[in-house]
Amino acid sequence: MQYENNLLQNKRVIITAGAGGIGLGMAEAFVAAGAAVSICDVDDQSFADIKDKGIVHCGQANVASFDCMQAYFEDALKALGGLDILVNNAGIAGPNGLMEDIDPEEWRKTIDVDLNGVFYATKLAIPHLKKNDAGSILNIASSAAFFGYPNRAPYASAKWAVVGMTKTMAMELGPHNIRVNAICPGSVNGDRIDRVIRAESESRNISEREVMDSYLKHVSLKTFVDKEDVANAALFLLSDLGRRISGQIIGVDGHTESLSQH
Repeated sequence: MQYENNLLQNKRVIITAGAGGIGLGMAEAFVAAGAAVSICDVDDQSFADIKDKGIVHCGQANVASFDCMQAYFEDALKALGGLDILVNNAGIAGPNGLMEDIDPEEWRKTIDVDLNGVFYATKLAIPHLKKNDAGSILNIASSAAFFGYPNRAPYASAKWAVVGMTKTMAMELGPHNIRVNAICPGSVNGDRIDRVIRAESESRNISEREVMDSYLKHVSLKTFVDKEDVANAALFLLSDLGRRISGQIIGVDGHTESLSQH
């Protein structure tokens, strides 16, 4: 897919969990649009596969650790020479199961990555964005933040909290000309949704095809989305095309009507 080559010209961007999936899709789009991009990921072995993508800096970091993120930010900011845009993309699916059956450790792990990770990166980014008296933060939430989500309470809880953080940060940072928005993808084609479907199939004791059909049943366009769809929305929101948009929660999901599994 071709992108206008100056939408993010000279913008300095950090993307968490940028070595694959949605994160890599955004990184590729941003580089093509003129940005200097640094990514972090928990698994540095995947960096070898993206060495020709034009990404300025890659760093291994666990977003659930503030100390890890501090060390990553120090290196990333040196490589980029500053910061204009933060994309909080890191997230995990968390466990499948009824609330009373969820292991507290699995709950904690999901919240640590999906919520605390957003807080840590945002906290570290804000002083650098304020130096510019401009900037943008984009949080990747989920269509799970629009509804209740039976059997996925940790994930849904974290994503609802990310929406609340997005709204609050937009209010706090607006006077500094820093915009904060969230994209809520639906099911995105790729390895991650395949793993989610497989886990739910096992949890509910139904076939993977039945799980997929249950997802599509509640999507108006009857389709999953691609990582490029998310990247296109991100480019719009982060560029001057979206310069008056802040505090918004935008679904890129084919219009999810509900998340009911029944």
